[in-house]
Amino acid sequence: MATELPTIDWLADGQPRSAPWHSEAGVAAPRRVQLADDTLTADAAYRLACEGTALLWRGDFQNARQLLQAIARRVERKPRKIAPSPTAAFNQQRMAQAQRARTLGMLLIPFDADYLIPLRRAPDVGDACREAYGELAGPMVVSLRELLGVIGAHEWRKKGVAIAALGAPIHPHYGVFSPVRGEYVALVAQQPLPAAVVKDSVAFDIGTGTGVLAAVLARRGVARVVATDQEARALACARENIDRLGFSAQVELVAADLFPPGRASLIVCNPPWVPARPSSPLEHAVYDPDSRMLRGFLDGLAAHLAPGGEGWLILSDLAEHLELRSRDELLALIAGAGLQVLGRADVRPTHPRAADASDPLHAARAAEVTSLWRLGVA
Repeated sequence: MATELPTIDWLADGQPRSAPWHSEAGVAAPRRVQLADDTLTADAAYRLACEGTALLWRGDFQNARQLLQAIARRVERKPRKIAPSPTAAFNQQRMAQAQRARTLGMLLIPFDADYLIPLRRAPDVGDACREAYGELAGPMVVSLRELLGVIGAHEWRKKGVAIAALGAPIHPHYGVFSPVRGEYVALVAQQPLPAAVVKDSVAFDIGTGTGVLAAVLARRGVARVVATDQEARALACARENIDRLGFSAQVELVAADLFPPGRASLIVCNPPWVPARPSSPLEHAVYDPDSRMLRGFLDGLAAHLAPGGEGWLILSDLAEHLELRSRDELLALIAGAGLQVLGRADVRPTHPRAADASDPLHAARAAEVTSLWRLGVA
């Protein structure tokens, strides 16, 4: 791992010990750490975690997983207040999620060199951790919750996410937003290409992530697709997917914040849908503070569109139902950027959370519509 990590400190047999601490979410190293093993009860672990004491596990690895599940059940037992508005419900849920993450993040797992876990019944997690973190020369400590996320991401990367529009899977990497919500991909696959693409077959995919939309455009016959992202993980993920799908000759990947140089007949962007501050680097694909990426895309679109070209903005209206951004505000952003709406295609989400009545945001999710906005220069 290239950067120098902070350390955590604890006592073992009365002697001070320390090890580097790593958190992909940017969580600071816990100040209070005590050793824990199979004799620790779930109630005691939950109490210590709520008080801010981290538990460095020295027992059986599988027992640690069971303990984490037991702590999670206790977190979920806390009653939630009825929020007076959709925005209040959203903020309340975000606070609850943050508190849950802090509490569950207090159960820690040690690594020796090369990601060996010195615990009974510990799995081989070397491949998964190297994909997420890079190489590891010495010891390190991470939260068990994060490690399980790394393992899960590794399995998704191997299995892939089926994409009907491609007739093939996309393989997301750790930390790169997975295209599990296929409705937005289907919108790009089904919308008729602008007439300008016939004359000048060039498209930009802004914020490509896994490369799924760039691949869809290439499969639809666009001769040259320039896909951008500012995250190195996303570019590596997109490159692997584009190569695997056989579109390397059509798709160029560029490290850029929003637009590459030049103009295109079609410019596609699927920005984060919720204008709120992410609580960790891994949430940047979901939350867009002050609609920064949305505003940047709209403000720069006219200058990068070829004559007669179209910009396709793929955006959910979930923020509108949460009263975080109104439809009038969105239309004002479009008009203020010198753009006009040429048309819109809508689809309702089919993901399980849209039908989960126990979700605190169920009313907003049940009403949600995802749209492809066709934009042109006014």
